[in-house]
Amino acid sequence: MSAGPFEFVRDAPLFIVPRTLEQLRAFRAGPKLADLPGANPSAERDRLALELERLADRLLSGIEAHPTKVWVLSQFGKTLEAVQEEDTEAREHVGSELERLMAILGIDSADGVLAYYLGGM
Repeated sequence: MSAGPFEFVRDAPLFIVPRTLEQLRAFRAGPKLADLPGANPSAERDRLALELERLADRLLSGIEAHPTKVWVLSQFGKTLEAVQEEDTEAREHVGSELERLMAILGIDSADGVLAYYLGGM
């Protein structure tokens, strides 16, 4: 039986410095999903951006106490589960935003977690 999306995740410590927290706060406050397609995607963008802001809040409140890749990816999992019913394009754009967060946090690979939730993005 599979252990799910975290079966192949290799944990690693993250080095959280004040600049990292500043970048997380900037992500939280800044625009998200700017390239979301559609005739009028504002309602969808607002809904998805809210999930990303909730994620940023969780990261900001917990990353210093839990500076590990597995902890961050488990927080990503909560967001990915929350957007699971969105259409494929919307989920892919959320995935792109998660990749931005990975870059901020110094995570090189999600070890299959994004692909698990996003269907092989």
